[in-house]
Amino acid sequence: MAPHNDSESAGISSAALPGTGRAQRRARRLIKPLLDNLWKVSIEGLENVPTEGPAILCPNHISFFDSVFTMVYVGRQISFVGKAEYMDSWKTKHLFPALGMIPIDRAGGSKSEGALIAAENVLRRGELFGIYPEGTRSRDGALYKGHTGAARLAVKLGCPIIPVGIIGTREIQPPDKILPKVGLQCTVKFGQPLLPQRYLERGDDHLVLREMTDELMFEIRELTSQEYRNVYATKKAESIPTEQAVIATS
Repeated sequence: MAPHNDSESAGISSAALPGTGRAQRRARRLIKPLLDNLWKVSIEGLENVPTEGPAILCPNHISFFDSVFTMVYVGRQISFVGKAEYMDSWKTKHLFPALGMIPIDRAGGSKSEGALIAAENVLRRGELFGIYPEGTRSRDGALYKGHTGAARLAVKLGCPIIPVGIIGTREIQPPDKILPKVGLQCTVKFGQPLLPQRYLERGDDHLVLREMTDELMFEIRELTSQEYRNVYATKKAESIPTEQAVIATS
């Protein structure tokens, strides 16, 4: 009998497992000159991203191009969570995993847990993992309440969370527009790392994850100056499973 593979049983195909982003380095070399010519790209705070070792990058999400700009300019191998629907199209089912995408089934359950297993493998190899804490793109440009999946991973593995603020990609490709606008400005800001160690002494407290996530969203807002709305985005979250903070009442 073949050995059991947790990722395959959880709905992650072998083509989407970590380590399949080997094409990413080549893609960065090819895509970066194109981006530099089409848009006015400004990168700030890149020194806040460790040059080696695991870290979780958490950008705001306002456009498809958020992943593109982050992947190209961070300069290290990074795997991003992406919706499993990309695996249904011949145009993206091989390309996106090759660039490091980890597909997640937004129906949840064991299939979502498969993305968590894949994310852990990425971080344990000392690579970067990217996840949008809002869970889905903001349709109106506001910043929404974050899901706690990134905090859950950071506490479990002891790795830093890097808040990332992206400005201008919504104007480059507005919602429901297929073709991007060229010649516009885009800024990617990498903030100061949030270190989980100062939370660990509080033990197994689910409220810690909520506190860490709220601090993360505050830092992203400081980078982007977006309006913050303390509610979840309306679409189903493209996120790893979260821990729910429950406050007991008498």
